[in-house]
Amino acid sequence: MTKHGSLPNEYGDEGTLMSGSRIASLLAGLASILLLAGCAVTRQEPLAFKTTALQSPARIGVAMTPLPAVDTWFPGASCLLCLAAVSASNSSLTDHARTLPRDDLSGLKVELAQRLAAKGINAQVIETDLDVKALPDASTKGPNLADKDFKALQDKYGVDKIVVISLSNIGFERTYSAYFPTAEPKGAIQGVAYMVDLGSNAYDWYQPLSVRKAAEGQWDEAPKFPGLTNAYFQAIELSKDEVLRPFSQ
Repeated sequence: MTKHGSLPNEYGDEGTLMSGSRIASLLAGLASILLLAGCAVTRQEPLAFKTTALQSPARIGVAMTPLPAVDTWFPGASCLLCLAAVSASNSSLTDHARTLPRDDLSGLKVELAQRLAAKGINAQVIETDLDVKALPDASTKGPNLADKDFKALQDKYGVDKIVVISLSNIGFERTYSAYFPTAEPKGAIQGVAYMVDLGSNAYDWYQPLSVRKAAEGQWDEAPKFPGLTNAYFQAIELSKDEVLRPFSQ
């Protein structure tokens, strides 16, 4: 899936044209994506939460990576011209998306730490955003081992394990086949949450997040899109539930 969060998107006037600079940015961005698409990527499979991870005395840090801006994206509109057309014809929804708050997601790590503390676990909120990409690559590779080396965080934060919440897309998604929509837009949250044992650099839990919520009733009510806006906030709550559920059992 390709995100086009920096571009105008989906529900504006059909005759709206993109500026030359926006088209140039679009083309450059898609060219980079196509270049990277040829590279092999090893993906971590979902890993069920290990209840034993909370049984031994441990200090657990809870961190989040920087939150993306609220925006829109259109998987399936992948050719240059169809992507430009889809983006240009939906600026109204994109403009609205960029006005929406994401505060409930910002506080998710605090809620999770509170769940852990209620179980008698020494939980610490990592206040600053965690830049996972800046961590060195792990020297040991294997199933359920993190690609990045998290071990240095043990001394940095004084914790034995770390829970990371990393959201990649927040806002609205609508699927396309070239120029043609294949579904109505939905409120959507995408990302991943996981726990890493800082002694072994192994995952104790790995949960991809892909939450979509359709509007109830009409969705195409510009400029405020009340139905989709409600779906957006519902998607936030559903994604929070997915992250918090393993720590509530």
